[in-house]
Amino acid sequence: MVILYSILILLCLYIIFIIFKSYKENEFNMFWFNFGKYSLGWLFKFYYPYKVYNKEKVNLKEFEGKPIIVCGNHIHLMDQFLPILELDRPIHYMAKIEYFQSAKTRWFFKMTGCIPVDRSIHDENAKGKAMEVLEKKLALGIFPEGTRNRTKELLQPFKFGTVSMAKKTNAVIIPYAITGEYKFRTNNLKISFGSPFTVGDMELKDANEKLYNIILDLIKESKK
Repeated sequence: MVILYSILILLCLYIIFIIFKSYKENEFNMFWFNFGKYSLGWLFKFYYPYKVYNKEKVNLKEFEGKPIIVCGNHIHLMDQFLPILELDRPIHYMAKIEYFQSAKTRWFFKMTGCIPVDRSIHDENAKGKAMEVLEKKLALGIFPEGTRNRTKELLQPFKFGTVSMAKKTNAVIIPYAITGEYKFRTNNLKISFGSPFTVGDMELKDANEKLYNIILDLIKESKK
């Protein structure tokens, strides 16, 4: 028993050390990412018991060693948590810079690998960091609409950043759509995945239109 207690104490001290180190350095940490995902993920799923559709279309083993861009519609602050919980690769989401300007949220967004985006300008710095993620063959998360959809339309027009970066890095695009409401014990929250694709030789306009139509179709199908 003494040995067991000693191991538990050492484990707790190690966890505290990792969290403190990451907090001090304000940097992405895989341990913290996985700790949050697997220890708090169950709580998120209990509070928002969402349904998952077409996940079989996304076989991440096919894309090992390749950059991927995970992208979908944007209806709520919590949207990024659904693909993060469902896909077995850390996703570096692009998030508005305001989250990084508050001490209450800055540490969380930095330690989970998010990239700050200044939406008041054409943020080349954010684009550069996003490209670095893809060049390292990692996963990038983007909302092609650029902001949350507060309109009555199912989907807002897409910006070209997603398909442009995908073309430059030969990244695999994994589309998804989220529908429903973020309410306690909701019964209509859904995430539906579409078939992954690459831009290849497509023109950016055609690729953007293809991505838009895939996600729009997923939204319409989910609402039936």
